[in-house]
Amino acid sequence: MNQLSDRLNSLSPSETLAMSQKSNELKAQGIDVINMSVGEPDFNTPDHIKEAAKKAVDDNFSRYSPVPGYPALRDAIVAKLKKENGLDYTPAQILCSNGAKQSVCNVLMALIGPGDEVIIPAPYWVSYPEMVKLAEGTNVIVSAGIEQDFKITPAQLEAAITPRTKALILCSPSNPTGSVYSKEELAGLAAVLAKYPQVVIIADEIYEHINYIGQHESIAQFPEVRDRVVIVNGVSKAYAMTGWRIGFIAGPQWIVSACNKLQGQYTSGPCSVSQKAAEAAYVGDQQPVEDMRQAFERRRDLIVKLAKEIPGFEVNVPQGAFYLFPKCDSYFGKSTAEGRKVTDSGELAMYLLEVGHVACVGGAAFGAPDCIRMSYATSDENIVEAMRRIKEALSKLA
Repeated sequence: MNQLSDRLNSLSPSETLAMSQKSNELKAQGIDVINMSVGEPDFNTPDHIKEAAKKAVDDNFSRYSPVPGYPALRDAIVAKLKKENGLDYTPAQILCSNGAKQSVCNVLMALIGPGDEVIIPAPYWVSYPEMVKLAEGTNVIVSAGIEQDFKITPAQLEAAITPRTKALILCSPSNPTGSVYSKEELAGLAAVLAKYPQVVIIADEIYEHINYIGQHESIAQFPEVRDRVVIVNGVSKAYAMTGWRIGFIAGPQWIVSACNKLQGQYTSGPCSVSQKAAEAAYVGDQQPVEDMRQAFERRRDLIVKLAKEIPGFEVNVPQGAFYLFPKCDSYFGKSTAEGRKVTDSGELAMYLLEVGHVACVGGAAFGAPDCIRMSYATSDENIVEAMRRIKEALSKLA
């Protein structure tokens, strides 16, 4: 008899990974599927970073690293935060982990317990509410629709704060919407948070460099909240290093020390060779980051133009990341001539996969059941063909 823990039974499987798996299963049957379900740059890791990893192998970086990461990598992160963000941290305020995903989870596990509330703006990345459940906290979801560009207002934030609020998770640029909070918008949120010193702000900035409006703005720049902001970032998206699994937090010493203690008991330091590659990413040539950003911007323009030509799609213009999040509820309740009915975004995503052979993810997993998420981290040719297939498949619904 399988007696799984209540903790595990309360978790939902990752919808993005599930759709990616279904897409791969169809591909294995010989079906030509365009996978727009997974949030992963399609570029290869830049050569100078790969060379640093090869050198690390030859130099025998094959032993345990310190739990928070090698000093040289933490120094490189401190320098990056100073140069790019104008923020002052010490190496002791940096903790490197096995991807930014572990970084977020570390902070929640270190801070949140039963009865503690975590405010999560919706649409949200699928794993945030599940991580809060793991920490036995309570999710407080604040919804922001396409009409407000998927960004919450200071008034919405203030209305959600209670004496039990322990943290806010803020993701900008956003997965799944691509929305980016401006400096003025962040200042408005910071002004509210300044009144509630018990609230820690987890600022997920993993898409920092995939930004189409100029300079990235961090909520950590505001002195009234700076001492309780935990920045989460890493090399996955900016440097096309998803599989290398290096993320980090930068934050108040007491939180970083707590996460260090936690990580020391369940993973220890991240991969030694990956750390040397990440160090090279931060200290080396930044031109590949800009080249990839420009490619993503071109693709953004392309997919927005094509999506706006699909009847029934309501589309905003993402300002960062590499996702489009169209509102598509006008198709709910429609059927094909053969009697296949689309009832919700999950069904629509499955219909597009099985009939159109394009993998997207239903919006319910992101707290926005009227939308679907498409990743445009794929070639221009794939984007054009995927949108053609989607338009054709949707035209069969009436």
